[in-house]
Amino acid sequence: MSFRLVLAVIVGLVVATKGVAVQAAPLPSPSGKVILTIRGDISHPNVGDEAHFDRAMLDRLPSRSIVTTTPWHPGPGRFEGPLFSALLDAVGANGSEVRVVALNGFEASIPISDFKRYDVILAMRRNGESMPIRDFGPLFVVYPFDQHPELRTEAIRFRSVWQVNRISVY
Repeated sequence: MSFRLVLAVIVGLVVATKGVAVQAAPLPSPSGKVILTIRGDISHPNVGDEAHFDRAMLDRLPSRSIVTTTPWHPGPGRFEGPLFSALLDAVGANGSEVRVVALNGFEASIPISDFKRYDVILAMRRNGESMPIRDFGPLFVVYPFDQHPELRTEAIRFRSVWQVNRISVY
């Protein structure tokens, strides 16, 4: 098949599907203890108008491992968890920012552009172990600090919320 023919087929498919919404697979309901609730401008809820996630559901999302130092740990650690962008894709997020809320009520706004620019994760494990509440768990927003020195700012540290249990999309 020639390059021009392949290009013509691709262009034809793009033109034919323009304006047609692609529906993602429905978000399953959690079967275990819910550790994360997402609300707001989402199009794939699974409980009323919210998306509820248990640990197994989060483990099934595309994930990443980041080895980085943080301002709160003595030396580098390996953080693992779903890519924040994959989490937002799973719920059909339509906003431009999220508000991340911790168990103690602390909250921070994060522009969704951060998740597109950096591989920010919602860490569930540090050095291979689940993170208990007393050690930043169950979920911790982790930026790849060591790979991007420009992230070592007060604004980004403020966005690095730990003990996450709720997210709102705006």
